[in-house]
Amino acid sequence: MDSNTIIDVIIPVYNEADSIAYVIRDIPKDQVRHIIVCNNNSTDDTPDIARRSGAVVVDAPARGYGNACLKGMAYIAGQNIKPDIVVFLDGDYSDYPGQLPDVVAPIIQENFDMVIGSRALGKMEQGAMMPQQIFGNWLATRLIKIFFGYTFTDLGPFRAIRYDRLLELQMADKTYGWTVEMQVKAAKKGFRCKEVAVDYKKRIGESKVSGTIKGTILAGYKILWTIFKSL
Repeated sequence: MDSNTIIDVIIPVYNEADSIAYVIRDIPKDQVRHIIVCNNNSTDDTPDIARRSGAVVVDAPARGYGNACLKGMAYIAGQNIKPDIVVFLDGDYSDYPGQLPDVVAPIIQENFDMVIGSRALGKMEQGAMMPQQIFGNWLATRLIKIFFGYTFTDLGPFRAIRYDRLLELQMADKTYGWTVEMQVKAAKKGFRCKEVAVDYKKRIGESKVSGTIKGTILAGYKILWTIFKSL
């Protein structure tokens, strides 16, 4: 990896006290500048544990995955030196942070604009994703293929994007539609996108989305709404 490439990592979190230290520990520290944990109004010790583990913690009191990611981007915007690449991943330890070099490699080595870590292409622990998640991802990526001509297999949270391209997308979604908004906008703008296989395991703790009927329905609705409003 080019030693001159500046990489910042954004991790949105809500009550991930049992997992966040493992996530931060497994990120290759020699390859990233800032690990930015975006505290989405946690009621446990997540922010304190993240700080002790070496992360920068920013508060995102308005609930929502997108809100947390936007706060992370705001922190980056305030830095004198901007990163070349921004990586997003979850704080529940379902991703394998050690695979970060694989996710950023196509940007650095092949000049891609965005890379999606696809759980569908990697090794997935049984039960790591609920059936409704698997179907939802299949449906959403199929619709992106039909309407925008881009082939994705996943809306996976583990992803990397050039910082200048990220700004160009003018990301706005504040809740469940963040990942699909990024992919739809990238497709509409003709970005060079690639998927790489990433592994996936059962998260630590209870899912805030797929673990509840309400969360599943709201996430599914928001993903479909985000796709169709972009037509």
